[in-house]
Amino acid sequence: MQVMQIGDQTAVFNPRGFLAHFTDWSQDLAVGIAREDGLALTDCHWTVINYMREFFGTHEIPPSPRVIIKAIGDQLVAAGGTCTRKSLEGLFPNGGCRQACRIAGLPDFYCHSC
Repeated sequence: MQVMQIGDQTAVFNPRGFLAHFTDWSQDLAVGIAREDGLALTDCHWTVINYMREFFGTHEIPPSPRVIIKAIGDQLVAAGGTCTRKSLEGLFPNGGCRQACRIAGLPDFYCHSC
């Protein structure tokens, strides 16, 4: 298990780098994870991350790229560019949906379908 300290928050990660407990997630933690990946989070990233967390909280599975595009594609287009699966993967260049799952704090075993 890996541990990350962000301010006064300690988060535990599994050996594959995914947050061990969904409820331990915070925006500061997401920024720290993204920074480790060499990624600066923009409004587009936060739109996707927040949607993924909301969807997972309701359905207990991560949304597929197709579901993300259908649900929030217009918001992403408004933020600049077009929203296709390819452009969505471009937001998270180190693994597309898996990287987004990791930053959003979704459990590893649910993100295999992305």
